[in-house]
Amino acid sequence: MSRKLLIDIHTHLYLPRYAQLLRARSQIPRITTLNGEERLVILAGEAATGRPVGPSYWDRDAKLRFMDTHGIAISIVSPANPWLDFLPPAPALQTCEALNSDLEEYCATSPEVELGGRRRKRLYGMGYLPVVPGQEVGGVCAAVEALGKLPHIKGVILGTQGLGKGLDDPALLPMWESIAKAGLVVFLHPHYGMPPEVWGAQENGHVLPLALGFPFETTTAVARLILTGILDKLPALKLLLAHSGGALPVLSSRLASCIAHDPVAASRLAHDARYYLGRMWYDAVAYGPEELAFVVPTRGTDRLLCGTDHPFFPPLKGEEMWMSVTENLDAVENAPGWSEGEKEGVRGGNAVELFGL
Repeated sequence: MSRKLLIDIHTHLYLPRYAQLLRARSQIPRITTLNGEERLVILAGEAATGRPVGPSYWDRDAKLRFMDTHGIAISIVSPANPWLDFLPPAPALQTCEALNSDLEEYCATSPEVELGGRRRKRLYGMGYLPVVPGQEVGGVCAAVEALGKLPHIKGVILGTQGLGKGLDDPALLPMWESIAKAGLVVFLHPHYGMPPEVWGAQENGHVLPLALGFPFETTTAVARLILTGILDKLPALKLLLAHSGGALPVLSSRLASCIAHDPVAASRLAHDARYYLGRMWYDAVAYGPEELAFVVPTRGTDRLLCGTDHPFFPPLKGEEMWMSVTENLDAVENAPGWSEGEKEGVRGGNAVELFGL
């Protein structure tokens, strides 16, 4: 395997069909036009201005150009939030099927690259599930089964709301069982953050919701999921956490201690909480070597994979290189005490193993 192999496992797209759906809406989430420019509005705090949106969000050639510019051989693309969360149950089922078909075609017709002496597509996907409030879990399981038959789909992306009661909802157990049976990777990604009032009255733009709200959402959702005992029930379940697992790595020992001292919570689990964190995978989208150092001690570098969060956070001041790529790659390169082999694993080898490339 080439030392220069770079695989991006946290890179998003809005498929053209999905973008059209957002353009047809008058409420958040939506794509609207302000002063002749299309703007994406997916968070409540963006209602007045949104963010610029263009071909990098849905055009495959733009995705491939970004990959070429940054030396990325393969990308595992995933739909960006808010997925299908805003749709009623029946439309979510229909839209999910259509979008997953679009995603399979998007990947299946992409160019090829040589990897380990074999030809591989440059694009693979993690698909949609119709996990929306009011949905019957049987419909979700059927969607999982259909995804498992698509050759270029390697996983699913999930938010944290579940069917309206979170990912620890007992009604979701059949979904988790179906995903584990299909061997799909679950990429857990935030969208809702924290209640807006926690950020105070001072105007700080999107800084606090994105820098803190997203990681805290992941932290809480995954801790709740651990406390269900799902990873004891389904040891084959593969969970990949966005943004390096939020605050979980630095709080893992505190979480373990609190569980150990709570008889109700402790009775549900067969292991220390840190054991379950070691069973998960994490993207290396942490922006600094010190932050990555928190992830490694109880999990190891073999559970870390590179990501760019493209097409969000585009270059500043007309620069060509994206800081979300350069800073996160620098963090891997400068992580304290890692061998060159460990760095190679994080850059690409671990993704080959996890996604069966």
